[in-house]
Amino acid sequence: MTKNEKQLKWVKNNFQHKNFKDNDLKNFDKENVREILNFQKTHPSYTHTPLYSLAHLADHLQISILMAKDESQRFGLNAFKVLGGIYAMAKYIANQLGEEIEDLSFEKLKDPSVKERLGDVTFISATDGNHGRGVAWAARELGFKSVIYMPKGSSAQRLEAIRNEGALAEIQDVNYDDTVRICARLAEKNGWVMVQDTAWEGYEEIPLWIMQGYSSIAYEIVEQWNETTDLPPTHLFLQAGVGSFAAGIAGYFLKIYGEQAPKIVIVEPDQADCFYQSFITDNGERTFVSGLMATEMAGLACGEPNTEAFKLLRGSAAGVLSCDDSIATTGMRVYGNPLKSDPRVISGESGSVTLGAVYYLKKFMKNHSITAELELNDESRVLVINTEGDTDEENYRKIVWDGFLPVQ
Repeated sequence: MTKNEKQLKWVKNNFQHKNFKDNDLKNFDKENVREILNFQKTHPSYTHTPLYSLAHLADHLQISILMAKDESQRFGLNAFKVLGGIYAMAKYIANQLGEEIEDLSFEKLKDPSVKERLGDVTFISATDGNHGRGVAWAARELGFKSVIYMPKGSSAQRLEAIRNEGALAEIQDVNYDDTVRICARLAEKNGWVMVQDTAWEGYEEIPLWIMQGYSSIAYEIVEQWNETTDLPPTHLFLQAGVGSFAAGIAGYFLKIYGEQAPKIVIVEPDQADCFYQSFITDNGERTFVSGLMATEMAGLACGEPNTEAFKLLRGSAAGVLSCDDSIATTGMRVYGNPLKSDPRVISGESGSVTLGAVYYLKKFMKNHSITAELELNDESRVLVINTEGDTDEENYRKIVWDGFLPVQ
């Protein structure tokens, strides 16, 4: 294995369905996702996040189009995660009230009569930072309580940001997946509502709502993309932790574009590459990664794929890139130091890895078989999503200013 192959590994998905059915995508129908987005728009802080053209970088990398959706500007929370949690929590409340979410708005849900009917509700979640902050923010906005637990090694700044949203928040002495299990036990014991974007047998409904909440990003992207070109993207690079975000975005693109859907490439940290490890098996079954999963990409440090997200991505993704941390740090520096008139993007460790992977492939592995198999060439129209900003400002400066973790 060469030095480049150690930093960026690829596995083709040999379990991809050749006849991926519309039925597998029924939860990401355009009308359903439009209704979800319309509900999210009822919050006064809602704005479309920008879809940037990185035209000069595209020329530099010898690809046709390179677009980046910047989710660091979402709801003032510096990350995309709030879209999933806020929709799932509102959907739960609507169900408890016996009403349809389409008939509600944030203003209606904040009415004191809602809390009078439901009583005290406590939402609990495990998080590496962004999801928990979104849940805490939404709970505070709606007048309810939240409890947020974080895995060992979590950023003190991210913990403080969650507490500033009114949550009872603590860092545990175990990894992310074990923190999820702690939260699940507490939810059952105390009658709290678990809001988690990973799913397991018996806990599928709320994770699905979260995935659907994320898919509104894809709805925005398609509208913005079509304002720029009539040609669909050829490549869609998506970060995966448990896979909920990747599945939510991929599901909508597959539903909208059908046979013209882009090649979906999953991108993971090599210390938490549960999709990569699953796809290299003989049967393609879910494979778990355990231990501390020590990676700079804290938001992706998850070792157990969401069951429903895994089904969708196993059936549709072209394959998985398992990336060394230096791929993500390279992406942060490329985003933050644009060419000519390309926009500058502040991207955190988990937000940048997809751009880092595209850059690394075209800059250091241009003639490699991986790049050839991905058909990443001068006709490629590539889409990436910056999922977070500098949610850990000190670490951001260490990487972008001080040059921590360069590619070797």
